[in-house]
Amino acid sequence: MSKHTERADDGQPKPTVVLVHGAFADASGWAAVAARLHRHGFPVVAVPNPLRGLAYDSAYLHGLLAGIAGPKILVGHSYAGAVITNAAPAVAEVKALVYVAAFVPDEGEALGGLLEAHADASVPPLPQQVFQYTRPDGSTGTEVWLDHAAFATAFAADVDAATAAFMAIAQRPVAAEAFGEPATAAGWKTVPSWALIATKDHAIAPSLALFMATRAGAEISEVDSAHAVMISHPDAVTDLIEQAHRGTAAD
Repeated sequence: MSKHTERADDGQPKPTVVLVHGAFADASGWAAVAARLHRHGFPVVAVPNPLRGLAYDSAYLHGLLAGIAGPKILVGHSYAGAVITNAAPAVAEVKALVYVAAFVPDEGEALGGLLEAHADASVPPLPQQVFQYTRPDGSTGTEVWLDHAAFATAFAADVDAATAAFMAIAQRPVAAEAFGEPATAAGWKTVPSWALIATKDHAIAPSLALFMATRAGAEISEVDSAHAVMISHPDAVTDLIEQAHRGTAAD
């Protein structure tokens, strides 16, 4: 892992921005945000989140972050909000957590339980499809993905049609256990946090996102966007990350 850090205009090193994608997506969704951050002098890593479950993915992120020197800002979209929350307490020099249309669980909470407890009749259920496969040890694994025909409406309603169609066919499924595993830590209790609420989100109800962000004491912004906000509104996401940097620069 590179040890290189960029310098801000004042001569101080800028933190590495670590972008973590959620379920039904991949790291390429951060392309526009990463390009903007690079132009503004931030080193960036877009993590290939394994999507194997909260404990697995948190351990993977922890291992990857160990190879990144210096201060870090962790940014999580959707399910990855839980991953950065769970991993942050064990990672050195995390300056800020940034939640982008994301889950922000407390210790002991599972994402499925949060969705059930905060169901919103105005947000339809996700068009999930399930398939099973046999692992090398003979056990059965269960994967979840989104129906291709309904993907755009549920996940990327304000992304251009061609991009949304490719996102649907290129989506990465998530292990079913990811939504049943309770978080074992809540990084927002010790690390300053920022949150972007997508007011037209049909994957995480805006009311649930606002509840979690408020509970975490996050600095909250809103954007008139569907769930894939880093693709449809990269400027808003970049601005929030820069707010997090400015808010913690003197720490």
